[in-house]
Amino acid sequence: MPRIVIVPVAIAIAALLWLWSSGGFDSLAAWAAGEQRDFQNQIARTLRGLRAGDAGALSLLLTLCFAYGFFHAIGPGHGKVLIGGYGLGRKIPWMRLSLISLISSLGQAVTAVALVYAGVLIFDLSRKQMVGAAENYMAPVSYAAIGAVGLWLVFRASRKFVRLRQPVAHDHAHHDHHHDHDHDHDHDHDHDHDHDHDHNGACSTCGHKHGPSIDEVENATSLRDALILIGGIAMRPCTGALFVLIITWQMGIGAAGIAGAFSMALGTAVVTVGVGVAAVTMRAGVLGSFASSRTATQIVPAIELVAGLLVLVIASGLLLRAI
Repeated sequence: MPRIVIVPVAIAIAALLWLWSSGGFDSLAAWAAGEQRDFQNQIARTLRGLRAGDAGALSLLLTLCFAYGFFHAIGPGHGKVLIGGYGLGRKIPWMRLSLISLISSLGQAVTAVALVYAGVLIFDLSRKQMVGAAENYMAPVSYAAIGAVGLWLVFRASRKFVRLRQPVAHDHAHHDHHHDHDHDHDHDHDHDHDHDHDHNGACSTCGHKHGPSIDEVENATSLRDALILIGGIAMRPCTGALFVLIITWQMGIGAAGIAGAFSMALGTAVVTVGVGVAAVTMRAGVLGSFASSRTATQIVPAIELVAGLLVLVIASGLLLRAI
């Protein structure tokens, strides 16, 4: 491993281990859970007022749900870990990552609605059973998917380091020509082995492409990566959304519950979008500061490796807590 990677990797791992051993994750989760309980109590009172026909109850419900989603996203277990790690480790426009974050959060609301209404209308599940399904099955699968993305980032970074250590050389075969002694030819041929490649990956000397360009690789994987990110986040519904959906269905005001679930998703999206933009900005700043350095070629895989390790360690911790 290059020296430039050892220090940040060691710091990142040490910080995570200290946070884990000192109960930092548990403290953060406990604070967020306390805020969520307060909001749930306020939401329950607002729902009773909405059912009674109180003016402004629907607006208050949506506001509370939005705030609930925001505080719920601050705690561990949401897609900010995956979005932040991916934005730090891969080259992606901040607008695209923000859109992925928004769609992922809204996807959680879709999953919650599908789970609740499939549970009550098809499988006749109770509230406890639906929350249990989300916590005992969907959450571990989501954490495992997030960890897999982190492992993939680590693998990509490691492969880049291996390639950096391998010298690039063009191997061209030249055939010797044998001529009769009666002919005197000058056999001093001047060959230039420095091949310039244009932006689409074509060699200016031989006219062939020796491999895909960086832009082609980014475009080829962007849709796949986006689907993986969205799926990894959206498969775990918010328990607060389940609470609102189940209660409103029982009270006969299901439409208000669906609106509340999507309002929660927007509150969650505020956090994940902010984390994504911060990660992209941080990556650009780090790359810019090392642009003229001799170690510039090692910075990109180093950042990707650190980001992958962060995602992998955090997701593994969440997975161990969930199982």
